[in-house]
Parts: sequence; structure tokens; C-alpha cells
Amino acid sequence: MTKDEIIQYATKVLNEEANSVSRLAGYLDEDFVSAVEEIEGCKGRVIVTGIGKSAIIGQKIVGTFNSTGTPAVFMHAADAVHGDLGIIQKDDVVICLSKSGNTPEIAILIPFLKENGNRLIAIVGAMDSLLAKEAHYVLNCTVEREASPNNLAPTSSAMAQLAMGDALASTLIKMRGFTSEDFAKVHPGGILGRRTRMKVSDLYKLNEIPAVNADANMQEVILEISGKRLGVTAVVDGNRVIGAITDGDLRRAIQKHKVIMSLKAKDIMTTRPKTIHADTLAVDALEIMKKHHITNIFVVDNDGVYVGVVHIHDIIKEGIY
Repeated sequence: MTKDEIIQYATKVLNEEANSVSRLAGYLDEDFVSAVEEIEGCKGRVIVTGIGKSAIIGQKIVGTFNSTGTPAVFMHAADAVHGDLGIIQKDDVVICLSKSGNTPEIAILIPFLKENGNRLIAIVGAMDSLLAKEAHYVLNCTVEREASPNNLAPTSSAMAQLAMGDALASTLIKMRGFTSEDFAKVHPGGILGRRTRMKVSDLYKLNEIPAVNADANMQEVILEISGKRLGVTAVVDGNRVIGAITDGDLRRAIQKHKVIMSLKAKDIMTTRPKTIHADTLAVDALEIMKKHHITNIFVVDNDGVYVGVVHIHDIIKEGIY
């Protein structure tokens, strides 16, 4: 294949998978609503099972459920019929993923679930299959064809199952009012944890607190900016921020005035500078700085008292960007 043919074929694959996922919206019906309500009211856990590629997709769905407030456990269908059925308790809801819906493992699993009294949700690609007929709720993941050559390898069908699982999980997030604070509790580590937990108060305390009063002369301003090494100083009235002077403001003052040493801080300061509360998430502070094209933001407490400065580099070096 030529380079152009490779790109052309890969594009075809992506388009076919995207179309398969898009068609799922037309399959959503009362069974989807009932399945979501069943999971939302479940007193036990969600047991997700499948075999082959469906098992791999099932494991990802379990991860999404657990990370967004829905307790879930993965049980491989092949292991289930060799002892792992003990995982399933009477209050659990079972989600079974299968393209064909007719695998031998599923045929063995269904009678047990009926006897145990579990509600069964099928994510299935064949609506005339055993699984579709026996499940309490059927989520249709039929695809016209696989995106792979010769319509063999699970591609479009796997993407459809994954998307349907995401639709379940995301709808449950909405129903339960699962917040970013809730999300942070189960993601304490890594960059994701820092994005959802790190606050401005974790950062500003590492910096000095540059400040001058409105009548400070230029020598005092220059020494404060260079000495505190943040490229900025607050102009304060008591413990309140009334202005800001950056090293950029100093450069502009030099260009505008022949002699700047006779000027006061109030002559070149920017009035009403941006401030942020100490308990604001660092990621939100970053978005404010990006929006207003600033590299520093002054931190105030709940009473509006100036307590410090956060530089954009303080946030970026924590992997938050």
C-alpha cells in the first residue's frame, strides 16, 4: 500500500467505527432507562461479565463505574462457570456483554442468574440471540459490519459496547449528582488526582508575598519585584490589594516616561487586578490566568485579605495544564 492508501484506509476504519457508535443513539429506548434506574437503585454491586474482546471492554466499563461512584466487579464468563459464580450476590445487578449473545458460557450463566434472582442487563449485538431473549433489559449494540478487513476482527462492535457502557456510567453520574469533589476522592494519585484535589492554598505558601503601598517610589517597587522573583508585586492599602505592577509595567513606564524614578507605585499600577480565593482548585486558577493572559494571580482569603501570589509556572510544574 502507498502512504496515501494507508491514510485512506485508516480513515475509512475510523469513519465506520464512528458511524457504528452514532447509530446507537437511535437504539436507546425504555430498556436503557430501566437499566439505568435498576443500577441506580441497586443495593449490591454491578457485576460485569463477558468473554473474548467483550471481556476486555467489560473491564474498562468496570473501571469507569468504580471511578464515578458505581461499585462494580468484573467476572470473566469463562471463569464464572468454573467457580467464580460465587462473586455474584443476590442484590447484585449483572451486565453481560456479547456480540453474538449465544456463547456456551453465557448459556450456562443465564439459568444461575435466574435462580439467584439477579437482574440481567444485556449489551448485545444480536437481538434474536439467547442473551437478548433472556435478559431483563436489552441494550442494542448491533453494528452493520466490523471495520476490519473481511468483517472479522471485533472493531465496530467493540467500540459500540464501550460507548454504551460509557452512556450508562455517564447517565448515572448525572442522576446521582456525582461532583468533581466526589471524583477527586477516588482519584488521589497522579496528574488526575492533582487536577481534582490540588488547591491554590497548596501552592501560594511556597512563594514570598510581594507588596508595596501606593506611595512607594520606583526603587522600592523594582526591589520588591526583583527580590521576590515573581515578576510582580501587589500594591496594597493595609491588607487589601488595590493594584498590581508587573515587570512588563516597568518596561512600559520606561518607554513612556523619560524619568521614572520620580513616579510612585500608584502612577503605573494596574487597578482592580485579578484575585482568587485560597480554596480555589489550581486547575481553575490556571484557566483564569489563561483567559486573562496573565502569569500571576493574587490570592486572598475569605475576608478578602491578601495572603500571597501564585505564578502560572507553580501550577504547570505540578503537571496541571
